[in-house]
Amino acid sequence: MKTIIIPTDFSPAATNAMNYGVDMALSIDASVFLLHVYTIPIGFGDMPVSLVSVEEIKRAAEDNMIRLKEDLVHITSGKIKIYTEARLGLVIDELEELCKRIQPFAIVMGTSGSSEMERTLFGSNTLSAIKHLPYPIICVPKGKEYGQGIRKVGLACDFREVVETTPVEEIKNFVKEFHAKLFVLNVDHDNKQFTADTPEQSALLHTGLAEVRPEYHFITHTDIEDGINEFAETHDLDLVIAIPKKHKLLDGIFKKSSTRQLVFESHVPVMCVHE
Repeated sequence: MKTIIIPTDFSPAATNAMNYGVDMALSIDASVFLLHVYTIPIGFGDMPVSLVSVEEIKRAAEDNMIRLKEDLVHITSGKIKIYTEARLGLVIDELEELCKRIQPFAIVMGTSGSSEMERTLFGSNTLSAIKHLPYPIICVPKGKEYGQGIRKVGLACDFREVVETTPVEEIKNFVKEFHAKLFVLNVDHDNKQFTADTPEQSALLHTGLAEVRPEYHFITHTDIEDGINEFAETHDLDLVIAIPKKHKLLDGIFKKSSTRQLVFESHVPVMCVHE
């Protein structure tokens, strides 16, 4: 059975992503696994000392997860299986171990919150997950609801080494799962990214994706992130697929100095899949 893993720290950003992930699970008949990872706060004086006992933190975390599960079972009328676990450790380490055991359909995480602290803490975990975990990670922007589902999907592509770097089967399976329309998006300005290999590479990608009948759009824009975002909003895309290691789409967008951050500022969920 398909399982969607949803990490949570009980913040508004995480709760929003949880609601999105649960609605997605309902739409594709998947189960949900909620994971909360807690740490022991340490105070530093002459020597480190734990501020709260491990048992107290563990009990509070488990109680929160019990209440969360009860609420979701009520909201979903028990239509999906919901599993929960609270663990002591580091978020990415514990998430990686769980993923190896479950092999999730996807991981659903929030990307920003209502405060800078929330954005920094939860957002950094989302970034780390994208960088280190070889599983589809759906980054849900603040306030985004699942709504009517995933009907239109955009794939950001630069038409370079597509056979070696594009997870074609994974993308096709995802599109077919939701019966979605696929839009292949290439952003360029004055043909600066066009090379002698571009026509052949685009043909190879089309061959690989032919089964899902993609529609191709060549977007003229000086900024990749802005070009993708504008297309997503004007064409009512429900999700954008990016390939972090392959595409420059994610390079540098997490830097604090960046004001146009695709994942953190997009109004559309971004799913990161690895080559």
